[in-house]
Amino acid sequence: MVRRWRDRVAPETIGMPVGGRRRAAGLRREELAGLAGISADYLTRLEQGRATSPSVQVVESLARALRLSDAERDLLFRLAGHAAPGRDVVPSRVTASVQRLLDRLAHTPVIVYDASWTLVLANAPYDALMGGTTTWRGIERNAVWRNLVGPGTRVIHSPEESADFEAGLVADLRLTAARYPGDRALKRLINELTAQSPRFAELWRSGAPELRQDPSRRKTIDHPSVGHITLDCDVLVVAADDLRIMVYTAEPGTEDAERLALAIVLGTQSLVE
Repeated sequence: MVRRWRDRVAPETIGMPVGGRRRAAGLRREELAGLAGISADYLTRLEQGRATSPSVQVVESLARALRLSDAERDLLFRLAGHAAPGRDVVPSRVTASVQRLLDRLAHTPVIVYDASWTLVLANAPYDALMGGTTTWRGIERNAVWRNLVGPGTRVIHSPEESADFEAGLVADLRLTAARYPGDRALKRLINELTAQSPRFAELWRSGAPELRQDPSRRKTIDHPSVGHITLDCDVLVVAADDLRIMVYTAEPGTEDAERLALAIVLGTQSLVE
């Protein structure tokens, strides 16, 4: 079933570069694996029926990457032995209308998070700007973990800005936990963050208040090939689906716009290679 759905997805519809001769009718196995955040070997085993217990996260990622309809998504969940996520679970569903919006931003760095700040998807310009996301696995896909435990990001923060940013992430995660008290994956995430990060544990215990910040922020990215790029970062919230869409832009005609364009070209070429 997955192979049949993979064959019908035209690469150009999801922003994949189309060049050279392609033996695959639709997406190559490696391309779908990258979009879904799983290994090509694991996808091979899924398609061949040798991996029979994919996680809910893997199923949701495959459904999104394959552009499945709601009925097809529910079927994929059933085939994997899961019930489709209900209202008590943090949603990570990208609806067709939101996907059309993202398609119109195909040349702009965009990353989408769910309400737990776990990566849902990132487009090629984002990976070119901020570094590849396709190899992230498990808790590595969570922005709270990446900023408080993991390697961080290319965004430059002063110590004060870092403290405020961390507190804001934890405060938002606290609100999410209150909205989805029955989500077991969210509880595991909070337990892991508490065990791995004294800073998270301190903020979580303190009940840090939600920070009042402008919805649009200026961020400076330290790009390894282009240098510093200062961009506007707007967070768009899809209320019905509880998603956060982060969009990075520069004012046209500025040096930052030129650097951003160069970073995207260099990064996209590197990803293709």
